[in-house]
Amino acid sequence: MKKVLFAAVAVTAAAMTGVLSVGSDAGSDARPAKFIVLYENGASPAAVKAAVVNAKGRILRANNKVGVATAISANPRFRGDAEASQAIKGVARNVTIGRAKPSLRPKLSPEQMRAFRRASRGTAPSSGGAYNRHNAAEPLANLQWDMKMIHATSDGSYRVERGSKRVLVGILDTGIDGNHPDIAPNFNRALSRNFTTDVPLVDGPCAAEPDQSCSDPNDVDENSHGTHVASTVASPINGLGMAGVAPNVTLVNIRAGQDSGFFFLQPSVDALTYAGDNGIDVVNMSYYIDPWLYNCGNPLHPVPEDSPADRAEQKTIIEATQRALDYAHLHGVTLIAAAGNGHEDIIIPTHDSTSPDFPPGTEHERTVNNTCLDLPTEGNNVISVSAVGPSKTKADYSNWGYGEIDVAAPGGWFRDVGWTPANPNGGVQNQILAAYPKNVAEEAGDLNPDGTPNTPFVVRDCKGSTCAYYQWIQGTSMASPHAVGVAALIVSQYGHREGTGISLHPLFTQAYLEASATDTPCQSNQPDGTFSYAFVNRPASYLTFCQGTPVYNGVYGHGIVDALNAVQIGKAIHQQ
Repeated sequence: MKKVLFAAVAVTAAAMTGVLSVGSDAGSDARPAKFIVLYENGASPAAVKAAVVNAKGRILRANNKVGVATAISANPRFRGDAEASQAIKGVARNVTIGRAKPSLRPKLSPEQMRAFRRASRGTAPSSGGAYNRHNAAEPLANLQWDMKMIHATSDGSYRVERGSKRVLVGILDTGIDGNHPDIAPNFNRALSRNFTTDVPLVDGPCAAEPDQSCSDPNDVDENSHGTHVASTVASPINGLGMAGVAPNVTLVNIRAGQDSGFFFLQPSVDALTYAGDNGIDVVNMSYYIDPWLYNCGNPLHPVPEDSPADRAEQKTIIEATQRALDYAHLHGVTLIAAAGNGHEDIIIPTHDSTSPDFPPGTEHERTVNNTCLDLPTEGNNVISVSAVGPSKTKADYSNWGYGEIDVAAPGGWFRDVGWTPANPNGGVQNQILAAYPKNVAEEAGDLNPDGTPNTPFVVRDCKGSTCAYYQWIQGTSMASPHAVGVAALIVSQYGHREGTGISLHPLFTQAYLEASATDTPCQSNQPDGTFSYAFVNRPASYLTFCQGTPVYNGVYGHGIVDALNAVQIGKAIHQQ
């Protein structure tokens, strides 16, 4: 039910080497710039290298398994000269292609988020111990409305299937705090990799880093987004804090995001390739593709505001990304992604005023169409996840689209039950609670000198002398890992042993995930069948039109994921 992409899989093989950093397009001043080079199908690495050299460039990093390389050149005509070679299919500026959105509310910048938290300080409990622990699998389980919704609880899926250590879940994000007390037991440091290098332009001076280095270890997250995602998937049941959907599976950091939340193309491609090569069973992708919110590379349906160079660049980004997705899928990786936080029907987009968002100030109005792709969520073989709040209403920020959304999951919705304009903090616990790196909490000013939180957006829980921190945030970024956790349970329950791991074909994993989801009908509160968010003070333009039936529709897809149903559906099928 996905849009058709013009993409193919590169089949040449070799090793991945080198590093990547940010750069701008080459201009008349002949300053060196970096580019992404897409190999022609079947082109040899030697031929590509020769073509780059002939265009007065040099390859810095090559992923020959999917045919994508990073090159540097001071030649202002590098793109045209390189594309003239039969070995090269396309060239794109090496700019950011993804940005995680860990907003408390959609479109909040980190500065706005911190300001919002500062305004709410003084009202936080001193520790998780203030919460009722009675009859909870974990001390903070009573705060996890999300796990209750999908029956990932002590009397739900936990008593049937908690996941297998043999099942590997890759977190393609800003990193994982592998030393967080509520992640460390399930974290595989040996398999984890960091495919990024800090870029001072967006990440800050390397000298300001704790280790004064631009190369972060593979167990570090200086953003918090990736740690929150990983915790939702697989925080263990250990008597501390909260538990994830699949509390026994193994977490692998395949970091492709910068500290600042940006993603670059080469690390993203390399991370997906690594997942395919190293037995990762399920991967979470909670980001969207930049610099183009919608990549419109179809020559039959061009965007009038895009230049020929813009169109060529977007086509290159689409194919490079899809090649990496195809490689991972063909190597047994189930691909799951966030649908996006733009409150938009992504099947029929009509305009884009935010692209290109890098370099800053270059964005302009674009008249986009339904051939344009929001990636990776609209990539082939990617399971796209929309977000709901505690009431099971689609969160106002969540994207939707008939034929695109595969399943829905709890992503949090600040403005759901209990929120009012007069009492905005009444919506804090409508969000998703998951692990928060202490180093980020300290940097954000979220802790008092004695280590207690000073904002209701942060919770602390202690077990003896060990304390851990958790934060409330929302987004489709938070919905996707719930689906990933359920998928990991499915692989654990129905997969077959393969060497030291467990394997289940991604199509079977997806089939179980969709078949076990809870059918959820469209909602409407307007005479024309649309759903208006005016009741939560959103403007009149905040309307959702949901097409379909309870079995499948454009808001909930095949339904809201259900962990208990997922681990029991196989038995029900065999009894029929």
